[in-house]
Amino acid sequence: MPEHFALPLRVAGTSLVMDLHPSDRGPQGTFAGAICANGNLYCPKTPTALFSLSPLPRGASAEETAAHNDTSAELARYKLGRITSDDEDGYHRVSCPAVSGTLRCPLRHASMALAYTHPTVLEPPEHPPRCCTQRSVTVPPAVNAKTRQHHDYPGKSWRASYARRSAVERSNSRIKDPATVDVAKGWCQVMGLVTPSPFLAAALVVRNLALVDAFEARQVENARRRVAGLPPKTRRRRRTGLAELAGANAPP
Repeated sequence: MPEHFALPLRVAGTSLVMDLHPSDRGPQGTFAGAICANGNLYCPKTPTALFSLSPLPRGASAEETAAHNDTSAELARYKLGRITSDDEDGYHRVSCPAVSGTLRCPLRHASMALAYTHPTVLEPPEHPPRCCTQRSVTVPPAVNAKTRQHHDYPGKSWRASYARRSAVERSNSRIKDPATVDVAKGWCQVMGLVTPSPFLAAALVVRNLALVDAFEARQVENARRRVAGLPPKTRRRRRTGLAELAGANAPP
């Protein structure tokens, strides 16, 4: 439920970047005639096939990545664009994509002057809803309360931002490692949040300095290899399969 996770974080000023459960992806009702999907509002005439877009699978090829980026960009053209930031109560205003200049629609005559490279709504709603008749619509915080994010899900910008999670998890595991900083459960006998906070901050500083040292060492090594006419050193990830682990005992 959004009141247990998303809403408290937004009240604290956090801009969410998160993966969505499969049941939360795609169309999730409407608001003022616009389609609620993946945390955004979309034109009621958005092609249904675009809503089937899911996160890019791990290990996708360059061609698959490019196709996914193109589809994400096409879906973004149908999005109702923000024209204001959230006010103190979480309300904001959005405008029709034809008003924003990303879509051609007969209901917005000025938009028909846009280049044909823009998507065109061929059959506008017979009875246009509020999102099609007003220049802008006020969106309350209850709309897309669970799924609204800082970036369009699951587009290129969202993917790049969400990838930072792995770095955060690595830092979290590193400072808990008994062989390094060791701030695992039970490391501090002082109760509360205020007193341990400086120690945790110092632990993260140590971790960040280690990352900086490793980065600088790689830069020096790469510079040396360039002078020697060698390509930059890459970090290969080798996977050891079940057959290799089993060795001679592997079944035929």
